[in-house]
Parts: sequence; C-alpha cells; structure tokens
Amino acid sequence: MSRASNAPSAWVERHARRVRSAGKVLDLACGAGRHTRYLRKLGFQVVAVDLDVSGIDDLIGDSRVEVVQADLEAGPWPLGYREFDGIVVTNYLHRPLLPKLVDALAPEGVLIYETFAVGNEKYGRPRNPHCLLKQGELLETFGEQLEVLDYVHGFDEHPSPAIRQRICAKKSAASEDA
Repeated sequence: MSRASNAPSAWVERHARRVRSAGKVLDLACGAGRHTRYLRKLGFQVVAVDLDVSGIDDLIGDSRVEVVQADLEAGPWPLGYREFDGIVVTNYLHRPLLPKLVDALAPEGVLIYETFAVGNEKYGRPRNPHCLLKQGELLETFGEQLEVLDYVHGFDEHPSPAIRQRICAKKSAASEDA
C-alpha cells in the first residue's frame, strides 16, 4: 500500500474545515502522515511531529510542512509556546500531553482528537488499559476549557472494528480586556 492511498480518518475529514482557512495545524504523532498530507492538500501549513518521521521523509523540505522528530513521551514538549489554529491527534494517547494541547491551541483554534477507548481490547490493539480512554474522558479533559462542537464514543465498523472516542472542540477567542 502506498503512503498516498492511506486515507484520512472520516472524523478528521468531517471537522478539518472548521479550522481557520490557511491556518497552521499540528499533526501530533503523525505516523505515516495520512493527515499531514490531507491537511496540506486543504491548504494548511502543517507541523508534523513524531518519534519516527521516516513515514513522511518525502515531505521534508516541503514549504507547507514542517517535520519535527521528537519523543513525545520521554522528552520535553518539543513545540515550546507555539500556537496552532488546529490540532489533530488520531490513534495516540499519552495523557500527560493533554493539557499541552489546550495550551497549544490559538484563540478560536480547533482540536480534532480520536483514539481507542475501553472495550477495544475485545477487537484488537491496543489492549492495555493505560492506552485506552475511559468513558467520557475526552469530555472531562477538554469540556470545561473548550467548547465541544462534536463528541462520539462507541463501536465503529470502519476502518476496522474498534471502540473509539472522538471530540472536536474549539478554544474561545482571547479576551481583549486582559
């Protein structure tokens, strides 16, 4: 299977257009870059971060993509105080990073997050409870800080049978009075 044939998640496709047009989007734990490529095609500037960036080596030097190789779980947050108009995270969970995502969203920035949840162990990997979201965990984590635009938790048939949890949420505009 070629890299280009790896279709973006339907959740990302559904919500990517909520991100400010031509904005800067973070693809966290980008893997082989299916969302980096999709977001780039939509006209976004994309910062693609992962420990192993070999899946996106063809994008190194692309003017619309910044590739950052970083260990998200053992090293410091690799993006400093940078802010993004959108953040996309799929099939990845490292709870200590969740507060960083809110901080990294620009005012009116959109978070698009989906990963596996408890119950997925019946269908395949991941099975480790530390790698599975608890019922309502994304709502609890982001619901008080961001405006929830869409949320789903449950069984999915496609792309393969799994229990997934998804959220699309938006950061409020910065206060002008501060």
